[in-house]
Amino acid sequence: MARIPVTKTPKVYVGGQFIRSESGRVFPVREAGGGKREAGSGRRETRLLGNIPQCTRKDLRNAVEAAAKAGPDWAQRTPYNRGQILYRLGEMLESRSAEMAEALVISGAASKAIAAKEVTASVDRLIYYAGWSDKYEQVLGNTNPVAGPFFNFTVVEPMGIIGIIADDAAPLLGLISQIGPVIVAGNTCVCLASQEFPYPAIVLGEQLAVSDLPGGVVNILTGFRKELMPTFATHTHIRGLNAIVDQEEKKQLQLGAAESIKRVRTRKRDDIDWLDARMQGAYEIRDFIEFKTTWHPIGA
Repeated sequence: MARIPVTKTPKVYVGGQFIRSESGRVFPVREAGGGKREAGSGRRETRLLGNIPQCTRKDLRNAVEAAAKAGPDWAQRTPYNRGQILYRLGEMLESRSAEMAEALVISGAASKAIAAKEVTASVDRLIYYAGWSDKYEQVLGNTNPVAGPFFNFTVVEPMGIIGIIADDAAPLLGLISQIGPVIVAGNTCVCLASQEFPYPAIVLGEQLAVSDLPGGVVNILTGFRKELMPTFATHTHIRGLNAIVDQEEKKQLQLGAAESIKRVRTRKRDDIDWLDARMQGAYEIRDFIEFKTTWHPIGA
């Protein structure tokens, strides 16, 4: 008797668990290229990779709640420990690089050569930010001269929950480049994966689940930008946005964010080369921390 293979049911990663959308809605994602030719037709039928959850505003609100629960513990971790966890995530991605590269190729996001390069760059970017974990505060903080018998320090603190809207170009490297500087500073995040190529983000979620990263620190949703972007902009518990958008989407985010007074970092979708070394650095971390001033009497 021929065996029926057990196919994967793609799910989003929220609060350390794999869930379906509360609405039950899905949209199909098919394997790119190839496929066998349909009889009597010039078309090729492509293999169904899976029915990806089409997340709703309720799913987004649930993800924000999961991020809020994980936030205090993650923010209180030592910078060294957060660096260890990011390094471990880099190890996990390195050990399963073939699986991730295949996810990029079969979804049509990249050729084999480009996929291999993107996965390698993603590992390197995680290791890069792991190295910054116990150094960015010394670079971005400051000791301020004051006219009096006091020490005055500018110290950095995490902002809280950051909303991330990913790019369709480089759906793995771009997403990791947005996540890395956010979580290394002690923030948690809710991510909307690439709408065109969501499958690599699904596989990334499976790797997050077996890393040392606590559940709820990174939450990954899939779905349509036009449905979820207004909630990203107006949700009062999301304290900042890191988004790759076009001009109309940028305007929508800025108008919505003005109501809840959140920080918005946007970049144009056509102006980014994620492999460029300029896409990483301490100033990427600076955009998602808060600066506080503290006074201490000399001799106290």
